[in-house]
This record gives sequence, C-alpha cells and structure tokens, in this order.
Amino acid sequence: MYASPCFPLPFLFAVSLTNRKLSGVSQFIGLANYVTMFQSATFWNSIGVTLFFHNCYDGRNDCMGCNYGTAAKLQAKAQWYLSVFCYFLPSVIPTVALAYTFRTIFGKEAGLLNGIISALAGKNVMVNWLYDSRTVYVALFFITLFTYNTGQMMLIFRSGLNDVPRELYEACEIDGANPLKKKILSDYPSHDIPIILFNAVMGCISALNGSFALLYPLTGENGDPNGMSQVLSLLIYKEAFSNMKVGYACAMSVILFLIACCFGIGIFAISKKIVYYEN
Repeated sequence: MYASPCFPLPFLFAVSLTNRKLSGVSQFIGLANYVTMFQSATFWNSIGVTLFFHNCYDGRNDCMGCNYGTAAKLQAKAQWYLSVFCYFLPSVIPTVALAYTFRTIFGKEAGLLNGIISALAGKNVMVNWLYDSRTVYVALFFITLFTYNTGQMMLIFRSGLNDVPRELYEACEIDGANPLKKKILSDYPSHDIPIILFNAVMGCISALNGSFALLYPLTGENGDPNGMSQVLSLLIYKEAFSNMKVGYACAMSVILFLIACCFGIGIFAISKKIVYYEN
C-alpha cells in the first residue's frame, strides 16, 4: 500500500491536538497541549538548551572552525594522519557507541580523564564531568568535536579546497599577498562559501535530529544536571515514552519541526546575498 511522503506531518499535527496516550487511547482537546507547553518552564528551558547545543554543534566553533582548519592542513599534506585518525575515524563510529565511550572517559570514579589528572596532580581527582553544572558544557563541547559531522564536513571542505584553481593562488602571490590573505582572497569568494552553506544546512539538521543519540547515553532523558543538557528531543522522548503523553510530545515535535524550518529558511536567505556560484 502506497503512503504519501506528506502524510507524517499532517498526522503529527492531528495527534498534537489530542490527549493521546502511549496505549493508543485519545480524545480531541484542541490547542490545550500547546497552551500547556508554552506555560511550561521545562519546555522553555529545553528550547534554550537546544539553541545553545545547536550553536556548539553546528556553529562557529565546530563545523566552521575545526573542520575548515583540519581540511586546510590535510590539503597541505601536513599532519594528514592526525586529521584522519583524530577526526574522520571517530565519525564512522555509531553515535551511541561513541557516547558510551566518552561516558567512560568522563566518568567520576573510574574515568580515564580523572585518572590522567590524578596521575599528573599526584592526588586523587574525582570530577563528575557530565553531572556537574560547572563542567558539563565543557565536556559536551569537546565530545561534539568527534561526532559524525566533524569528519564528514572535513572531507567536504577538503574536496572544495581541491577545486580552487591554482591560478588564483599565483595571482595573489604576484600581488604580494601573505598566506592568510591569499587563502581568503582565493578560497572564499567562489569556492568555500557554497560549501560552508551546504555544511551549515546539514549540520543544522544533524544538530536538531542527532542530538538525542549523543546526549541520551551521556546525561539521560532528564538532561542532567538540572536539565542543563535536556534538548527538546530528549524532552519529547521523556514525555512520550516515560510519561506516556504522546499527544503532548507530538505538539513539541511540531515546534521542533518549525525551529528546523526557521534555521533552514534563515540560512538560505543569507546565502542569497553572500553565496556566489561560478556557473
């Protein structure tokens, strides 16, 4: 039987207008779920955490900074082995397995990181990296450097840098440009900006949809400590499968879909002004 690809979204919105439970029992309640949701402090906290995590996962620090710099090193054939082993190989590991690996590294009592610090400090150090409000964001930011996006985007940047004509570099050298200016003048105007746009869109989608697989093994559905890592996808899971409020969770899913749409529309609106396609 053929199912239209447009069916899930209307069905999602329809269920969000009911008090459907995990057992399947439901009754139409109109916009009550949305009213309750917008009055919930937990919901607004998850929105803030989602936007913060998105910036760490897809923004200046991760995709546009580390990935581009690593791709540039790989293009120059400098430290290529470090780029491949440290950035690309972790990206082919399933996210859940990667998360449990880092959970072991950042563990409080038997964690590898605490063991290294204890050996260097000469005393027993037991920092609860993932469950301490002072360290949880530092740990999560470090972990995001080794996710699927990092290795994938590094290779995409690498491919884009290979397409830059050598004549552009030679022209910049004749004009006396230093290496930094040569890189900016040659790469960005016609080659790197479209690739940055593509990586930004893919990273945006991955940050909103893929955050659950990374954060659930690390901090649980409550986003400990005190909801500081509870992105909206974690809250949706908790409401649907722990609290059995499927209708309420669907209402939150509608909001998550709208957030993704806003990011996509915003990125493409900006791209019309700054992206140049040679052909």
